[in-house]
Parts: sequence; structure tokens; C-alpha cells
Amino acid sequence: MQNTTFTVADYLLTRLKQLDVTEVFQIPGDYVKHFTQALEHFDGVTAIGCINELDAAYAADAYGRTRGLGAVSLQYGVSTFIALNAIGGAYVERSPVVVISATPGADARQITKMYDVLYHHSTGNLAADQEVYDQVTVASETLSTSAGAAEKIDNLLIAALTHKRPVFIECYKEVWGEPCPPPPDIVLQPIIPKSDPLALENAVTTAWTQITQSKNPLIFAGVEVLRHGLSPLLQELIDVSGFLYTTTSLGKTVLDEGGDKFIGTYSDQASIQSVLDLVSAADCFLTLGTIITDDYLWFVENKYADMVLATTETIRVGYFTYENVTMRDFMEALIARFKAQGSPYPLPVKAPPQPPYPEPWLSNSDPRWNDQPQVITYNRFFQQSMKFLNDNNMLKDIVWTFGISSAMYVATNAYGLPQNSFLASAAWQIIGYETGAASGAQLGSGKRAWTVAGDGGFMMVCQSLSTLVRNKLNSVIFVMSNGVYAIEQVYVNMEAFEPGPEHKFDTFDILPKWDYLALAKAFGANGYRVTTIDELLAALGEIKNLSGVPALVEVVIPEKDLPQQMRRLGNE
Repeated sequence: MQNTTFTVADYLLTRLKQLDVTEVFQIPGDYVKHFTQALEHFDGVTAIGCINELDAAYAADAYGRTRGLGAVSLQYGVSTFIALNAIGGAYVERSPVVVISATPGADARQITKMYDVLYHHSTGNLAADQEVYDQVTVASETLSTSAGAAEKIDNLLIAALTHKRPVFIECYKEVWGEPCPPPPDIVLQPIIPKSDPLALENAVTTAWTQITQSKNPLIFAGVEVLRHGLSPLLQELIDVSGFLYTTTSLGKTVLDEGGDKFIGTYSDQASIQSVLDLVSAADCFLTLGTIITDDYLWFVENKYADMVLATTETIRVGYFTYENVTMRDFMEALIARFKAQGSPYPLPVKAPPQPPYPEPWLSNSDPRWNDQPQVITYNRFFQQSMKFLNDNNMLKDIVWTFGISSAMYVATNAYGLPQNSFLASAAWQIIGYETGAASGAQLGSGKRAWTVAGDGGFMMVCQSLSTLVRNKLNSVIFVMSNGVYAIEQVYVNMEAFEPGPEHKFDTFDILPKWDYLALAKAFGANGYRVTTIDELLAALGEIKNLSGVPALVEVVIPEKDLPQQMRRLGNE
């Protein structure tokens, strides 16, 4: 008979449901059994059983990016430690995920004291999980009793919503099943901090001086704008200033990529030439919500003094920094300045025309295959895929997922993608994120996951395909099959890509051979293998109307295909 007592687990699940978290990704375990059993029977929140911990945590991360909050339930120690890599990525890339676990209970702790027993999955330090997760979360709790549990759970969720980063909660084994009063119907809200008025005025005045003295201003937008719901403010700022804008790779699709103000995504030397030219020529960068990684060292070294930077962590104008000023208030104050100023704002400048098909892929494709038009290269894959998606009006219905790979950098050249439709591990740079993320991206967004993986990355989390099958998701996983860790080889020794047997890949970058069609069959997915452009187009036609089952597509590309985007990056 099902227990009808409202418990601590029910409290957390109710709060998650109120916040539109209708799926929780999980790995089972005995310590966390009271939570998983409550989840199994909880009305309105579905348990998504995953194959392994990275699969579950990558999915929860992608769900958080698309839905606004994600959740993953893990076993103590052995599960939480495995998932740490994924939660580290969520922390760096501003994805709010609730990590749920349990720990040996009060009885076990007493036995440990009395008899020095080492409980399973434990390092001997029963606080180790929380101590580890303190490094990659903005708040953490270990609940030893149901007393005060409601308030602590609320505070954790508010922290996740406020900072758009992960939080961690574990209970003593028995506490998840202990009685707890239900929460009120009022939905939890993030804390919206306010700026110090004088500090805000000083920051905006200094920024305004730099902006109005510039000849070629440019907005450089990042992922924090999207995560914190500030995209409408960004659009208003573009409208009132008339400035052109670009985004980081991580911030790609912070807005719909339409209109005449988007110059394209700036991915350093992986960018198309017109983007590089405009970034180089700009003398003031209104840099909003942007996480500056080492992908942008040229930008930092050459444009640091030209930056007006506003993030959730700092406000900086040139070399001057301002404390107690929020990005939201800063953006709103700048909008007011532009409106009050009037002429010459908004500037009438327009972005260069978006490259017409087959650009930018044609000129970036490895030239050694020019006389073999049926050979699939990285750039030809995106050239043909983007044309297919555009011709079939499918871009609005899909969400791209990428780990770190050559394919991700090539994909940043795409134009015309809808808002929040490009998920990539572009800062944390996890190889393999994309396949695990597919289920969370699709369930979180309600759109079809369109995943492009390197074969090395896919091999790391191939079991995630089984999660897609189990949940009858029609996600598509394209595996760029060249048999090597291409992106790693680029940064180790790019001469390996030169023709001839004397130019060899390093042994550690050579992958085993897999039968992807047999793998798809084993997992219950539809499998495709394409070796030519015509075969790729035929497979895309079949995949278009696929429902209730995922597709695994092996895209065979030459081992030594080196996209020009990666050649330029590797030569930096």
C-alpha cells in the first residue's frame, strides 16, 4: 500500500513542479530510495531513468538551460562523484540544476562511531559529497532531520533561480521519507538584487562617455543575458542604440538570429571573415553577460580597454570597476540614456548581408576535397544540413546540442537560429556532453534534439542513446566518424592532417573502430550510415518524419579533413 504521508521528498517535488520541472533525471540507489520511491508515484513529475550518472547529469544540465531549472537524483558517493564533471560544467556555464542525493542515516553514523564501520560508497568522511559539491554549487545542504527542511529546501531553490547555477541537497537516508508540511501555492522567485544608486550612476556615466566617443561601437552578448531572462532588455538596447551585435559561442542564440543587426557569432579565428573584420575595427564593446574564456585571448589582449563589461559578477568600464551594480540595472540605465539622448541614436548601421548559401561552409571546407564533391567534410555536412533544415522550415522546431569538438566550432558559423536553440559546452568544454544532453534538451524545450557529436565524444556516453530509446524521443545523433580525436590533434600537432603516410596522428588520438549500425540496433534506435552527400540527403529525408524513436547517423568523413575554422584556431 502506498504511503499517503506527505514527506520531505514530496515537499521538494512539489516545489519543483511549481517551477515547471516536470521531469527529474535519476540513477537509483539504496540511500536515496525514499526520494526515488516518492518520485515514482508523484503526480506531475516524471522520473526519467538514465543509464549512467553522466547521462543523467548532462541531461539535467540541458533541461536547466532550456526549461529554466533542472534536477537530477543520484546515489551517494559513487554516483555523485561521477556526475561531478557534468555539474562542474553547469556551474561554469550558468545552468541551474538541483542535485539530489542521500547519505548514510543516523543509525549508520552511530554504528560507525561505535564499531568503526566503513559504509558502502563512503570514503570514510560522511561529509565528503557536500564538501566536493561546495566547489561547483552556489548553495548546499545536508539535512539530518525534517525539522527546518522546508525552509532549507526553499532557500536552495531560490539560490539556484537567483544565480542560475547548481545547488546540492542530500538528506540522511531516512529524512527523505519523514513527514513534512506541504508548501504554500506561492511559486518561489529569484532574488533580484538592486544596485547602489551612486555606484550605478558613476558606472553608467563613465560607460556613456566611452560609448559616445566611439566611432565603431559593437555589442558583445553572452549567455548570462539569456539565463537571467534579460534577452528582452538586450533587444531593447540594440533597438535604442542601433548598435550591431555579436555573441560568444556559449551565448549563441541569446536572441533570434534574424534582423539586420546580428553580424554573426564571434568564435575568434573560427569566425567568418566579416565578423573578424568588424570585431577588429570596433573601438567600443558593450559586453553584456559574456563569459570571457581563453577562446578569446586575442580579444582580451587587444580590446580590454575598449570594453564596457557588465556581468552578474562585475561591472567594468575600461580599467575602472564598480561594485554593487547589477547587470539588469546597468542595462536599464543605459537604455534610458539612449532614449534621452535621441539623435544620433539609434545608429542606422546595418550588419553585412548574411552569407548566401552555400557560404560560409563552401569557402571554409578543406580544399583538398574540391575535386571530390560527394565526399562529406565537416563544412559540407553543415552546408547540406542547414539547407535541408531551412528548406523544410525545421529550424524553429529543433535544438542543437554540442560538446567541444571541431563540429561545434564549424557550427558557430550558422545564421538564422531561433533563440535558445544552440546548446554547447563551449566554456567548460566537455567532450561528450552533446549526446547526454539530448534527452534533457528535448524534454526541456519541447523541441527535437539535433545533436552533432564527434566519434570520440559519442564513445564516452554512447549509452545515452538507450535513454532516448527508453523514453521514445525522436532525437537525432549525428556522429562525425573520422576515427580520431580531431580537435585534440589540432592543438597537439596539426601536421598530422597533411596528406601522406609520413604524417601520422598521435597514438592517443586514434580511436577504435565501431559498428554504429549494430550499436543502434542493439539499443533499439534507427541506424544510418552515410558516406556521400547523396546518402546524407537521403538519410535526412527519412529522419525528417521519424517519431517515437531516435536516429543514430554515422557520418563518415575523411580522417584528415581539417576545416579551415580549426586550421585558423590551431595556427594561433
